[in-house]
Amino acid sequence: MDYFLTETQQEIRDLAYRIAEEKIKPVRAEYDEKGTFPWDIARVLSDSDLFGSYIPEEYGGLGEGLFSGILVTEQLARICSGIALVFEGTLLGTYPLILFGNEEQKEKYLPRIANAEIISAFGMTESGAGSDATGIKSTATKDGDHYILNGTKQWITNAVEAEVYTVVCLTDKERGIRSATAFIVERGTPGFGFGKKENKMGIRASSTAELVFEDCRVHKSAILGKVGQGLRVAMDTFDMTRPVVAAQAIGLAQGALDEAVTYSQQRVQFGSKIASFQSIQTMLADMAMKIESSRLLLYHLCRLADRGDKDLTKLSAIAKLISSDMAMQVTVDAVQIFGGYGYMRDYPIEKMLRDAKITQIYEGTNQIQRLIIANELIREYNRSKR
Repeated sequence: MDYFLTETQQEIRDLAYRIAEEKIKPVRAEYDEKGTFPWDIARVLSDSDLFGSYIPEEYGGLGEGLFSGILVTEQLARICSGIALVFEGTLLGTYPLILFGNEEQKEKYLPRIANAEIISAFGMTESGAGSDATGIKSTATKDGDHYILNGTKQWITNAVEAEVYTVVCLTDKERGIRSATAFIVERGTPGFGFGKKENKMGIRASSTAELVFEDCRVHKSAILGKVGQGLRVAMDTFDMTRPVVAAQAIGLAQGALDEAVTYSQQRVQFGSKIASFQSIQTMLADMAMKIESSRLLLYHLCRLADRGDKDLTKLSAIAKLISSDMAMQVTVDAVQIFGGYGYMRDYPIEKMLRDAKITQIYEGTNQIQRLIIANELIREYNRSKR
């Protein structure tokens, strides 16, 4: 189905899936088992011009916008959600630069990201500030033309592999989140290092670790946007990257459905293929229905984003919420179709179930997404009454 995609979008989608089938599928179990980072896949994506598909042409990308980012993510996640994060996590780290970077910052970093010379990461979450973004404690103290960063960021995707990071810190403790400011920090900056590398349940091919700042000195030219604009940098970034989490969830669910349909045609019980059983057919139909509904919503959202619509917060939260809940249900049902075999690592379906859970958690838990949606509804109502 072409979903009214342009010819270029279809080519991007098909190329990403071909890379996933040919390059990722043979190694996904090994990467999951060892928890190693897929640099080889990043280079393949770069050689295919996909790594910078969403980056503007003037900075070395294809200039195909958010839609291309979700198409690549969806097809990679269809085969391995963990390996897909080499692309997805970099997109998260890059969008603050696209949205808020000045010309000098964009010219310095975006071309290098587009060709996968470097990858990026985004640091907001802390041990006491996950769902509550206003609870961050990391500080950036002004010292002449520099800022001194102190604090720790937790559960950061691409952490120990990235070369450039956007981190949000408080420039005035008394003003709290109103003073939050986004800084670009390069790997190797004195005072910047890494803490605990996490041993995760799923997405194990993705690097997740702490960023540690101990009197880390950065020049004021590293400020992204303006002083005090850090929360806006984060929230506007999430409006553009929550759809990418939705794409990860949809791709993962599609992969689980692909596996379940194939298995149902091969597995024989009571003298018949289980695909002929009405109970199995009903489960497969429900899975397909939920995936298609989520995909259509996501594609609509991305078309709005790429045409420049600004008020995307509610729809972005809805897409992330619906798609991730759907992926969790679809992978649970897929394991059920596989029965006992689905619980074994001989088949990829148990990995898909493990990978699906994180989509309900990161970039705002689904409980938080519901609050965002409700708050946007109330804001829209109050605005209509003025």
